[in-house]
Amino acid sequence: MKRLVDLVLSLVALLLLSPVLAAAALAVLLNDGRPVLFRHQRVGLGGREFGMLKFRSMVVNAATLGPWHTASDDPRITRVGRFLRRSSIDELPQIINVLRGDMSLVGPRPDVPAQRSLYTDEQWRQRCSVRPGITGLAQALYRSDSTPAQRLDADLRYTREAGLWLDLKIMVWTLSRLTGRGSN
Repeated sequence: MKRLVDLVLSLVALLLLSPVLAAAALAVLLNDGRPVLFRHQRVGLGGREFGMLKFRSMVVNAATLGPWHTASDDPRITRVGRFLRRSSIDELPQIINVLRGDMSLVGPRPDVPAQRSLYTDEQWRQRCSVRPGITGLAQALYRSDSTPAQRLDADLRYTREAGLWLDLKIMVWTLSRLTGRGSN
């Protein structure tokens, strides 16, 4: 049932958001050239790696110029990229990852392979027991203001309590945070 909801809602979102996707692609292209999309290796269901798509918000070859993580004042982030990140528009190409089955609309955010060392074996197994999501419990509760411990706790809580009702609540909470109408 979850996969069916992912497919239906992703197709609807792709249709409704196509003007935003086109505008963001054009802004990246005009501001900083090609490529418009950035494919970043992430870890998904069962520990399988996949290429997660985002609108490119950093300079070309940013990965060779600094670490895998970024700070808000990272000089590699472009002018358009700052807006895309603030508004979370940079994440919208992940709808394609959902359609391909790499991701779900809701689940723990996918980690980069280098983050494996931050988990115990049991935590990693549990975290990789569900598809990663465009949004998750940690994003719904904290947006970007969580500590690593809060994020881990929320991600593992999601894996234990996952279900359609929780997914719907997380989507509503995430949308309310993005639109500035509060949190849960």
